[in-house]
This record gives sequence, structure tokens and C-alpha cells, in this order.
Amino acid sequence: MYRYDEFDHAFVSARVEQFRDQVARRLSGELAEDAFKPLRLMNGVYLQLHAYMLRVAIPYGTLNSKQMRMLAHVARKYDRGYGHFTTRQNIQYNWPKLSDTPAILEDLASVEMHAIQTSGNCIRNVTADHFAGAAADEVADPRPYAEILRQWSSLHPEFSFLPRKFKIAVTGAEKDRAAIQVHDIGLQLKKNEAGELGFAVYVGGGQGRTPLIAKKINDFLPEADLLTYITAIVRVYNLHGRRDNKYKARIKILVHETGVEELTRQVEAEFAEIRDSELKLPEGDIRAIETYFAPPALTDRPDGWEALARAQKADPAFAAWVKQNVQAHRHPDYGMVTISLKPIGGTPGDASDSQMDLVADLAERYAFDEIRVSHEQNLILPHVARGDLYPLYQALEKAGLATANSNLITDMIACPGLDYCALANARSIPVAQEISTRFGSLERQQEIGELKIKISGCINACGHHHVGHIGLLGVEKKGAELYQITLGGSGDENSSIGEIIGRGFEPEKVTDAVETIVNTYLGLRLEPKETFLEAYRRVGPKPFKDALYGAAPVEAA
Repeated sequence: MYRYDEFDHAFVSARVEQFRDQVARRLSGELAEDAFKPLRLMNGVYLQLHAYMLRVAIPYGTLNSKQMRMLAHVARKYDRGYGHFTTRQNIQYNWPKLSDTPAILEDLASVEMHAIQTSGNCIRNVTADHFAGAAADEVADPRPYAEILRQWSSLHPEFSFLPRKFKIAVTGAEKDRAAIQVHDIGLQLKKNEAGELGFAVYVGGGQGRTPLIAKKINDFLPEADLLTYITAIVRVYNLHGRRDNKYKARIKILVHETGVEELTRQVEAEFAEIRDSELKLPEGDIRAIETYFAPPALTDRPDGWEALARAQKADPAFAAWVKQNVQAHRHPDYGMVTISLKPIGGTPGDASDSQMDLVADLAERYAFDEIRVSHEQNLILPHVARGDLYPLYQALEKAGLATANSNLITDMIACPGLDYCALANARSIPVAQEISTRFGSLERQQEIGELKIKISGCINACGHHHVGHIGLLGVEKKGAELYQITLGGSGDENSSIGEIIGRGFEPEKVTDAVETIVNTYLGLRLEPKETFLEAYRRVGPKPFKDALYGAAPVEAA
């Protein structure tokens, strides 16, 4: 992973001291809240429903054991003993005192972490495939390019006050595990016929009030032109983005209103002006950044196959976990392990300080000191020898971290919702917990197969409900909470926005509605291997509407 140089250390330390002074002036009354708000937001400090919230950046979801232990330390010393991992591959603390935030940032800086640009109208944390550097299907590791974008965008003077927040995601494989098509800019690494590396460039994706799938505006951008082309896109957006209306301020609206052809023309014109400027990436610089992300020296461990087979035969629960939570690695003697933060009946994405400490220990012992955060709110150990899977599982199981549900119905995404967020209209966590409990049987989950439920407590869509196979949106109607259901969404390489299925459901009825949808799917699928999404795309919404509401047409909430 990337290591700070002298500039990075000085940069982050200066920012901590600057914020320490700003907090002191706010607490003394010298600085009013209206003046303090943009300053705290640029340092990741929000004012939520009950307390301040601090969002800490985990660039492209990669961290080591030392950093994970620091996150545990912050949870234990300054919060209530837990942290919440987010869909932006970051971590949030829901209960810090404002007076403590400079000390938290100072502690984080000691392990090369910060909270800069985790909020505000700027370029946010650049995200990447959580299996980067380990997946057998990737063309190249996307993290070096995410790091280049991070360095370029951090406190960028031209792009620090954009019309609205701006999000970039990078993937290195055709299989999209980073949801690039629902980002302001999505980048897919690929090779041309000559074997040269470059990017397919997508622009204008996003969720929220107006969900849209990004448009491809360049099928092959040479890697040397990465920063010049991204600069051209952001300049066009910065110039023409709708600052008069925050609901229409994202680049997706600019693409929609301008038209993809005209927007592409403007981007290409700006790109032509700056293509050969100082932003052009020298190959030596790219390769130098790549050295930070060199894969660990994976020794052959063929003995692991036999040990794994014995353990699976002896322990059916372990066998189920391997089947669901371990993916094939580029090295056949290793696996990529998903540590589920979705225990049955638990809060999706939460991890206690002791759990974070344990993951740090296990990463050192079994995974070459590498940890990832996925945008689906789980943790990943990307390089684990097959022969080490059983002792790893046993340690995780004792800590409540061995739920065998990756990509199953209980592996839900959920935002904090009305339990924490001042913007929310409805609760997300209790709904997720009830659905998880209802479908807690592993046998039932395996019968259902891959099914992604995503829950948001408001239209801002922090829970990615628009791209859930089943999406739940909490809305407020006449002072009561309702949950609107969408079906058929997807955030992969075949991205789609879910369709609103009909009127909303009361909190006490929403789990029954989900069960009705699931049972309808099980009754109409052609074979057990036909996933929910495949079946929905084949038959459309009518069978599900009929099952939920009867044959009469219904109005959406």
C-alpha cells in the first residue's frame, strides 16, 4: 500500500493543527456555527441527529493492521466502542465530542490516515475493487491509479468548491465490483489490441433524487492521459454545473441536460488544450507508484488443499463459510476472504473495537498485513493461504465475524437512517435487522441464492437502494414512515436502476413484503441457478406487483 513521504506527513499534520485552532475558536464562541460548518465539513465532521459524526478516509478501501488498530483505538477512546464502515469504503464514528476531534485526527495522522475531503463539494474518497491486486480476472491493479487520483485531487485549488460532491471509482476487471457506472466518473482498466493499458471512461452516474447510469464517453483513454482527461471532465462540470439548484447540481444532471454528445465534445476540446501539459503522466511515475502496491511474495502452498478438504468434511459450518465467503485468488493456493459485518439480526457495517483489533491480528498472521473495506460494508483479507482458512475461520467465529452470507439476502447494505442521520425520513437499521432475522436460516438463504437488498433512510440513497436487486427507500408520508420498494436494480457491469413497484409499506409490513417478493421469485424461477435478478429481468415487475397488491394497478407512494 501507499506510504506517506515527507510532504504527506507535513501536509496532514498542518491540516490537523489548522483544524485544532478552528475547533478552539468554535468552542470559545469566537467562530459562529455558520462560519464553522464549511470548515468542519472539509475535515469530515458532520452534525448529525444526536451528536457529531466523524468520517475517516480509507483511500480505495486499503489499510494495514496498524491502521485498523488505530481505528479500534478511536472507537474505544473517543466513541462508544464501535465504528460503521460505509459504502464509500470509509469508516464513520457516530458519537465523538467536537472537542476531541483534533486529538482524533492527530492520532489518525500518526498512522497515515486523515478525514480530509470526506465531505464537502469536492472530490471525495476514490474507491476501487475490494479484490484489487488479488482477483484472477483483473487486467491490472486499479489502486495505483486511485492513488494517483488521490494525490492529484487532495485540496486541489481549482476543484475544492465544486457545484456538488464528486465521486470517482476505478476497477481493474470486466466484472465490476466497484459500481463504477453509478459514479460521477467511473474508470475501467483495459488493454487495447497492442496490449497497452488504458481506461474506459464513464461519466454522469449517480443515485439520489435522480438516479442515472453513467454514459461511456471514451472507450480507451491511454494511462498517461488519466489526469489530463479527468481534469477536462471536472473543468467542464465546474464551469457548467447547476450551482443554482443543489438538487440538480451533480454532473449526472449536466450530462442529462447537455446531452452526452455535446458534453463529450466539450470534454474533448478541453482535453486537447491540456493533453501535453504538466499533468501528462510520465511512465516512470506510474511505475513508481505501482511499486507501493507490489503483491506479497506468495509461496506455493499445495498442502493447503488437502488440509482444507479435511476441515470442510469435518466441519459443515466451515464448509458453508468457505463456499460463500472465500473467492478464488489469482494464486491457486490462496483465497480472498470476505469477513461479513452482517451478523444475523445485527447492524450492517458495524464493527466493535475488539473485532477491529482481532481483524488486525488475523491480517498480520494470515494475510500479509493487508485489509480491505468493500463498498458493500464488509472487510476483506485479500491473500489467505487455503491451508490457513480453518484457523482463520475459527478465530473469526469466536468473535461473531464468521457469518456465511456474502452475496446472500442477509448481506444487506444499509445507511444509518433516522437512528443517527438528520437528513433521514425513516429508519434503516431496524428494518435490516428484522429482514436479517426473518431470513437467518443459512439453508433458506442458500436456497434463495444471490440476492442483494439495499436500504436507504432517505432519497439521498446512501444505502444504494436504487441498485439493489430489492431496494428499500424510507419515505415520510403524513407524518408516518413508509418503505417504497424497487426491484431489478444492479450496480455491476450490467448496471440498472430499480423500478418502483407500487405504494409504500408500513414498517411492520415491509419484511412480509420482502418475503412475498422472495416467494414469488422462488415460484417462477426456471431452475435453482436462475438468480433473482435474472428472473426479474426475464419476467418483469407484473408477477411481483400482483403478489404484493393484487391484480389491480396501484399508485407509487
